[in-house]
Amino acid sequence: MDSLKITSELKFYPAIDDLNEADKELIKKAFAASEKAYAPYSNFFVGAAVRLSDGLELTGSNQENVAFPSGLCAERVVAFYAKALHPDKKINTIAIVAVGNDVSTEGIVSPCGSCRQALIEYEQNDQEPIRLLMVNQKMEVYESASVQNLLPYFFSSSAIARK
Repeated sequence: MDSLKITSELKFYPAIDDLNEADKELIKKAFAASEKAYAPYSNFFVGAAVRLSDGLELTGSNQENVAFPSGLCAERVVAFYAKALHPDKKINTIAIVAVGNDVSTEGIVSPCGSCRQALIEYEQNDQEPIRLLMVNQKMEVYESASVQNLLPYFFSSSAIARK
């Protein structure tokens, strides 16, 4: 029997001040977006901000609904918004933050599986990695050079049989 081992590499920044000014600004926009989240059920207020290939930055926040799972995560809100309005532009970077009393202050606040799959679709279509900046409440930053680092066995169009 053979086995396959896949590892993922993340960069760790103990403080936001360890980042360049552009990344700090993108994270600030993600925090501002989290204030607009509608999360009365989970009390998990997520904000996301993307930087597109031309430098344009857009934000989104999670939007819950009592008819769970009708809501949508911040990462997909901003990615779908960016691609709906600017389909010719690539998503270069996404900053993700989560705040609230029930949000852990330790470790990584990473996208859920559905968000990872949605983001990797854009990564594959644009043939360019999307860099992720994941910020916890201690203001520590985890950087992934690609969504594929978080979802190495993603579902792709090559798995669909075409006739």
